[in-house]
Amino acid sequence: MPLIQPFAGLRPTPGYAAEVAAPPYDVVSLEEARRLVEGRPWSFLHISRAEVDLSPEIDPYDPLVYQQARINLDRMRAAGILIQDPEPHYYVYRLTLGDHRQTGLVVAASVAAYRAGRIKKHELTRPVKEDDRVRQIQALDAQTGPVFLFYRARPEVDQRIAALTAGDPEVDFTAPDGVRHQLWSVSDPQTLAELTEAFEALDSLYIADGHHRAAAGARVAELRAASGEISESEAVFLAVVFPHDQLRILDYNRLVRDLNGLDAEDFMARVGERFTIQPSAQPVVPEQGRVFGMYLQGHWYRLILSSLPPADDPVAALDVSLLQDHLLGPILGVADPRQDERIEFVGGVRGLASLTAPVDRGEMAVAFALYPPAMESLMAIADRGQIMPPKSTWFEPKLADGLVSLVLSQ
Repeated sequence: MPLIQPFAGLRPTPGYAAEVAAPPYDVVSLEEARRLVEGRPWSFLHISRAEVDLSPEIDPYDPLVYQQARINLDRMRAAGILIQDPEPHYYVYRLTLGDHRQTGLVVAASVAAYRAGRIKKHELTRPVKEDDRVRQIQALDAQTGPVFLFYRARPEVDQRIAALTAGDPEVDFTAPDGVRHQLWSVSDPQTLAELTEAFEALDSLYIADGHHRAAAGARVAELRAASGEISESEAVFLAVVFPHDQLRILDYNRLVRDLNGLDAEDFMARVGERFTIQPSAQPVVPEQGRVFGMYLQGHWYRLILSSLPPADDPVAALDVSLLQDHLLGPILGVADPRQDERIEFVGGVRGLASLTAPVDRGEMAVAFALYPPAMESLMAIADRGQIMPPKSTWFEPKLADGLVSLVLSQ
């Protein structure tokens, strides 16, 4: 099976894309989702976060949530809000935020390539979140949340995709967060074959975001193959793939609830054993690696790591690893950031106020601003089969849910 293939997408009928499109299910809280669906009966959050239509006390993993998602999907299809293309397509998807623009391709990606390591990952998945996506896909009989992939940029591929945007887009709207979404559909058989062939010439694809969605899609495909619904070679998952040099990684910052039994003076002394501490009258946005911003008791500090990171281990050299290994673990006692409830993570898109406000309110004791990792670091780690620490990358802008879905049973 080829690395990618076209498919007959389920899409909003013309004119409804802006009403349907929604943020990814996992970047909004339930409270935010409830606010976002007010007055928006066709928001895709009614499918991706169907608990918005149920009692506020319901467990998000309750079977009723998945049943409600299917009810809402069927309702939108019956009303003609979502319609399925009659033949396979690729879809060119462009996101624009300010002066940043990235253009990729919506595809059905090969599960076999994912299992063989040709579609490479860099994060571990949590069983509870993976199980949730499996149940969601099974209930909907569709994959509605795309996996965010990228490839090492190749001019001949990039230019081929860009050329497909010469005409007017079928979808063109700006979401409330300021991101412009544009979509072009491609159905010409020769063009589809050329795109498939161009991607087949690539060594590999990489997961930027959506490890749980990819793992869940692969599990559902395995179940369907075992039951005889499909052959293993037909197994795919929904994805959008971009060239790496068009993507933007933002910082993924940290908040810690307490100082691990230390008072502020002792804590600063311990930090000073490993870092150079520079008080700052202004908020600290790290300008390079090994530099961190720290907010404590209403004051900002610039922390500069005294020791050099290991040159032969790209994971240990990440700033998230350096902060963990030199401060969060040994000083604050956060041994396992995946499990420790004392630590919280904040995407850089939310701004430094999202760090200072919880500390000022007394909800958190200390906040850290980090320098984002480079795309080359992510690829080096994935190529070596290594795993990045949790919450290492925040890609912005985010893909919208609902613009193209992949129906599993025709």
